Amino acid sequence: MSASRSAGHSRLTKAHKTALAGVSALGAAALAFSLVPAGAAETQVIDAAPVAWTKVMETQTKNVEHLTAQQSAAVKQAAAADAKVKADAKAKAEAAAKKEREEKEAASRSAARTPVFANNLDGWIKEALFIMKREGIPGTYAGIKRNIMRESSGNPRAINNWDINAQNGIPSKGLLQVIYPTFKAYHVEGTKFDQYDPVANIVAACNYAADRYGSMDNVNSAY
Repeated sequence: MSASRSAGHSRLTKAHKTALAGVSALGAAALAFSLVPAGAAETQVIDAAPVAWTKVMETQTKNVEHLTAQQSAAVKQAAAADAKVKADAKAKAEAAAKKEREEKEAASRSAARTPVFANNLDGWIKEALFIMKREGIPGTYAGIKRNIMRESSGNPRAINNWDINAQNGIPSKGLLQVIYPTFKAYHVEGTKFDQYDPVANIVAACNYAADRYGSMDNVNSAY
């Protein structure tokens, strides 16, 4: 009796184990079957999330880079414009300074080249010849002096109050006895507008003689 119970108990134990093993196997299979889809979905979500986030970050990075490039270009453009304005201002200042220097140098050279003439007949003729050379008016020292001595004896204040010109109200005046209409028509800029001024009188008379006779040297009588 005791042995039978012991054997029966042993068989139940094996059957029980077998059932339990079957249940365990079925449960594991069911568990596995139920978990696989859920796990796969979670894996897809987890795998997809980093990809989407990366794309967002890439887009934002590109936008930031684009804005940064625009700002950099604007800064460079503004700097270039400012540099151009400064360069132009500097160039204008340098050009103005150069022009001023050149004008001063030219004035200095001109002053250095202009001789000092004596305030007498010799000096008046030489100064007149200096101006005539500059203006392209022909004439020589000898030709001018010869006519001066005949017309006024070298007196710059000489005036003719008896000839036809005087009778007409336009007397001849100065070293070369020039009437006012002739002096006005042949006056040379840079000399005084005064018939009695010796240099202005000589230059105007020589300018008239050059126009009418070719040169004061060709005048040997009243003209």
